[in-house]
Amino acid sequence: MSDAAPSFNRVWEDIYHEGRQLNRYPFEMVVGFVYRNLPREKARGEIRLVEVGCGAGNNLWFAAREGFQVAGIDGSASAIEYGRKRFEADGLKGDLRVGDFTQLPWEAESFDLAVDRAALNNCGLSSARAAVSEIRRVLRPGGRFFFNPYSAMHSSHASGRPGPDGVTTDISAGDLQGMGAICFYGRREVEAVLAEGWRIRTLAHVEWVDVVKPQYNVRAEWQVVAEKLG
Repeated sequence: MSDAAPSFNRVWEDIYHEGRQLNRYPFEMVVGFVYRNLPREKARGEIRLVEVGCGAGNNLWFAAREGFQVAGIDGSASAIEYGRKRFEADGLKGDLRVGDFTQLPWEAESFDLAVDRAALNNCGLSSARAAVSEIRRVLRPGGRFFFNPYSAMHSSHASGRPGPDGVTTDISAGDLQGMGAICFYGRREVEAVLAEGWRIRTLAHVEWVDVVKPQYNVRAEWQVVAEKLG
């Protein structure tokens, strides 16, 4: 498999290679998603979770420690290498691969849960739709997907300029400055990506406002749980 995914924002390979953003602990919203949406009829060791854009594997590390079967994919070879070494050092099992979000290397209907923790922001809308279609393919009917894109209300969105396929480029302010081209979502874009074959179960818009800086800095995102139909 290629060491660089066509839909991958290569800024992240530089970030991970330099040892930045190698998060060790899971995001709270991912932990909450897993425990609120896992299939109750299955034993924990039979439940399979996949993360698209898993980075250094911090969310999957948590799930593996809790006894779930885990798999993840990222465009960064440096991030996956770090995650694999950490899993090995901790005696954990996980299928971590370098690859393309839009061409997942797993069989259809092989996972119960799927996670995107602000990874699909790093490609345009057409690639995001293709990735979500692949996520739907690998989920079992009734499987749940946590979709967590940045919102168009984010301060970094306002500081950039429009680019191709819905991305914002030249971001000059906010938390995402220096992160390359980012796709920010309004509610219309969220619902459009999940329009075919999904039931949206929860749709939350979350904002944090930093009022200490010289001007307000808004960090805004969507937290969406969707269920695969049929």
